Amino acid sequence: MSHRWLVAVDIGNARIKLGLFAGECAAGIPEPVRTLPLPDDAPEPEQISRWLADEGGQPLAWWIASVSRPATTWLIDWLGAHRRRDRITLLASGDLPLVVRLERPDMVGIDRLVDAVAANRLRQSDRAALIVDVGTAITVDLLSADGAFCGGAILPGIQMSARALHEFTDLLPLVDAAELTEPPPALGAATVPAMESGLFWGAVGAIRQLIDELPKAAPGGRAGGAQVFLTGGAAESVAALLGREARYVPNLTLAGIALTAWENTP
Repeated sequence: MSHRWLVAVDIGNARIKLGLFAGECAAGIPEPVRTLPLPDDAPEPEQISRWLADEGGQPLAWWIASVSRPATTWLIDWLGAHRRRDRITLLASGDLPLVVRLERPDMVGIDRLVDAVAANRLRQSDRAALIVDVGTAITVDLLSADGAFCGGAILPGIQMSARALHEFTDLLPLVDAAELTEPPPALGAATVPAMESGLFWGAVGAIRQLIDELPKAAPGGRAGGAQVFLTGGAAESVAALLGREARYVPNLTLAGIALTAWENTP
């Protein structure tokens, strides 16, 4: 199998997502041949074996972007025991084809940076871009018009906020934010609908405000003019509420990992 075949691995705080990539693309970002989502806390290795069954046991290159050390340790140990001929690369900020205009690029979540690698392939070359990742945490990051990562904002994700409401109050129940894939009514007629409204529309409101404020915070920046790319669990429903400039890209993180891998492969 060509070295252009690889498995991109996005390890977050709630889940592991694998993507098999067959080769580079001429324009835009590559799309995985297939993907496999796994829970971070209790992954089933048999699922990975079945998912790779069509590859006939040939060696693969694994490129991993991780923000969860325990899950990374589990995966590397499993690969060492079951796929000893495979090559494993754990990505760091210095591996990425990306200019990071921050004092400590190594302290930025690698998921945010690989998102930026992919967004640089999607944005118009003369326009800034905003990257919104709606996951366990919500991140809103700014790419300058010349393609540099300038930082951004981090806020609690919808499920994290739901847990906080439940754990830090006496009577509020735990709302399953996984069910908030569609915008709930803004007016909640009971406690749970009111919580769903606050959780969902509060996140949307924060994202809208940051999309407006972040470009102005950059040197020479101004409101508007930036393209917006969204990824993550609830991103599709949120994207539809942010206007025509917002584009939902479900495999943005995996694509950024694959692009980085090919950039580092002779």
